[in-house]
Amino acid sequence: MTHPNDRATPRAVRMAMPLARDVVEEIAKRYGVCIRPVPLKRLDVTTGATEIVDVPCGATLESKCPPCAKRNRQLRMAQCREGWHLEAEPVNTPDEPDDYQRHLVELRADAQAWRDEAEKAGDDTTDLDAALADLDEEINAAGMRGNVLGRTSGKRSRSTRRRQDAPDLPKRQMSATTLGRTFTTKDGKTFRPSMFLTLTLPSYGRIKDGVPVDPSTYDYARAARDALHFSKLVDRFVQNLRRVAGYDVQYFATVEPQKRLAPHLHMAVRGTLPRAELRQIVAATYHQVWWPPTDRVVFDGDHLPVWAEGVGYLDPETGEVLPTWDQALDQLDADEDAEPLHVLRFGEQLDVQGVLAGSPDADQCIRYLAKYLTKSIGDGLDTDNPAQHAERMLDALRFEPCAPTCPNWLRYGIQPKGAKAGMAPGRCKGKAHKPEHLGYAGRRVLVSRKWSNKTLTEHKQDRRTWVLEALGLPNGEQADPHRYLWRPVKPTDADLDPIGVRLLRSVHERQRWRDHMDRLRAEADGQDPSAIREEAA
Repeated sequence: MTHPNDRATPRAVRMAMPLARDVVEEIAKRYGVCIRPVPLKRLDVTTGATEIVDVPCGATLESKCPPCAKRNRQLRMAQCREGWHLEAEPVNTPDEPDDYQRHLVELRADAQAWRDEAEKAGDDTTDLDAALADLDEEINAAGMRGNVLGRTSGKRSRSTRRRQDAPDLPKRQMSATTLGRTFTTKDGKTFRPSMFLTLTLPSYGRIKDGVPVDPSTYDYARAARDALHFSKLVDRFVQNLRRVAGYDVQYFATVEPQKRLAPHLHMAVRGTLPRAELRQIVAATYHQVWWPPTDRVVFDGDHLPVWAEGVGYLDPETGEVLPTWDQALDQLDADEDAEPLHVLRFGEQLDVQGVLAGSPDADQCIRYLAKYLTKSIGDGLDTDNPAQHAERMLDALRFEPCAPTCPNWLRYGIQPKGAKAGMAPGRCKGKAHKPEHLGYAGRRVLVSRKWSNKTLTEHKQDRRTWVLEALGLPNGEQADPHRYLWRPVKPTDADLDPIGVRLLRSVHERQRWRDHMDRLRAEADGQDPSAIREEAA
């Protein structure tokens, strides 16, 4: 019998056939296999054997790799669940430094001595300073926190006096704990509740179905600046929360897009505070952006600054060198009447929910926290939210400086920090200016250091160890982490199989894993493995 596809088929029918590569990717997604694996060559230093191993790309967005994004979402949910209702103080004991870390610090000591000697001799230290900076980065990359010299960041300090239009906050004496208060009922039961908070930005104009009723009066400029600096406002809220609570409050928070395309915050907080105090904290929280003013456009259109090597950007007409970023801040500091470029505040809406450990509400809140983690901020755009609203938001962001290094500062007559050739206003490549982020360039997941007493990598290792133990497979990397050396593989490597072959191989391996897990479940529950497979399907 001849298969219909073996006969001569019209071009329209052939074009309607699915591509084999697309089918392979679809199957890979169904089995939770990364569709953009990164090939790495693994060398076993014990046996000398080499092999190419596909490592998951680790994407957090569904638009890039759905299986990796789903895996990351599950890890975050596990991290949130383990840290929300701890009954004992987390123990954060730093690891002992390894030989490589000690070597780097010793090398840093020698390099600093060479630099000091060169400075005393009056020699140029530019190359040595660059080498020291590279070495500091390598020290941090090796798994050490902080600056090896203990130096401050060099940030400019402003007066800590609160604004006249912000209410004062009560301040309790700090206790050395991360756990919230306990409560005892009349029948003697003791429980320690926690909180689930939702914080939003203020209104920029009337909204209907996620879009402005009157775009001409909608404050896009304020909305853009609020999105750019939203992460700083969250930091201020956490600081105020801890001062009022009187203990080291721990939190797990996610930043998500509202339908109006403004970022807002969901936060799981360990412990609880009265709602009245929380509203007081929200009302008193603000962030001031002390940047040079941007109310006057100096360069626009074809009239743009020109680059001079070794000098910086010049006025094309007068040849005058534009003030550097530090000079612009010096001028701002010298002006006693200067006002901040922007002041951020939360909106009046505050949702507070008390949550108990192990309750259905806790599980629901955890799912809600992770609901949009696989989506970008720009994914809030849908059929009920026309593209014109997002386009107007992007227009407001186009010339708005997103950082001291943003090329948009040239538009206002200031050289960006670390200025280099090729910069132009409106062409910033920063994350905040990309359509999928709509101004928010911060992290989507914000986790305090003492939340679950584990890093995300440790949570990932726990999950991997559990799976390998369930499958009865060895965990060689964990037993001896120094056994293997990893090297990138070039696409032209003769030993690298086509991506389709590698995906099919990974799908087959995942099939074997599933079959094995089904048998384990069947043995534990006394059921037929095939019945479990049908139920899962």
